[in-house]
Amino acid sequence: MINDIKKDASERMDKSLKALEQALTKLRTGRARTSLLDHITVEYYGSTVPLNQCANVNVEDPRTLVVTPWEKTMVQPIEKAIMTSDLGLNPVSAGTVIRIPLPPLTEERRKDMIKLVRHEAEGGRIAVRNIRRDALSDIKDMLKEKMIGEDDEHRAHDEIQVITDNHVASIDKLLERKESELMEV
Repeated sequence: MINDIKKDASERMDKSLKALEQALTKLRTGRARTSLLDHITVEYYGSTVPLNQCANVNVEDPRTLVVTPWEKTMVQPIEKAIMTSDLGLNPVSAGTVIRIPLPPLTEERRKDMIKLVRHEAEGGRIAVRNIRRDALSDIKDMLKEKMIGEDDEHRAHDEIQVITDNHVASIDKLLERKESELMEV
């Protein structure tokens, strides 16, 4: 029973960590990354699909992304989707290829991005702590119902705390890495 609770808590914490990683990859740093365009959707034959399902996205150089639509008719819709996204990018089309230059980040914008990254990381820490709270609550319920003894409860509490500390440390490493990326000029 206790092992199931620990395993469930660990899996849920891993999912929170993955969600934070995905949120951080969407934040633009000074370097071009194909993951920057992952959340952009395009109207394609009457349905909305992710950009990477109707075009190839590649990094041309550290400051330029290149989008190559699979069909010539998709250049305009893709260009429009990129322009209307929340990224603030201005694509330039040259025939069937769309180039997206990434402007350098200003110092003020870097500081705003760092605040945003720290806020995201704190949200991840809160999610991990909430999962810990749920797991400890389940263990306390088991103690009340006399399914486990107090020694087992204390041991499980310590083990869940170790799992929580490891996930919080991983979040801190992600935050540190993203902050250093943002401060690169």
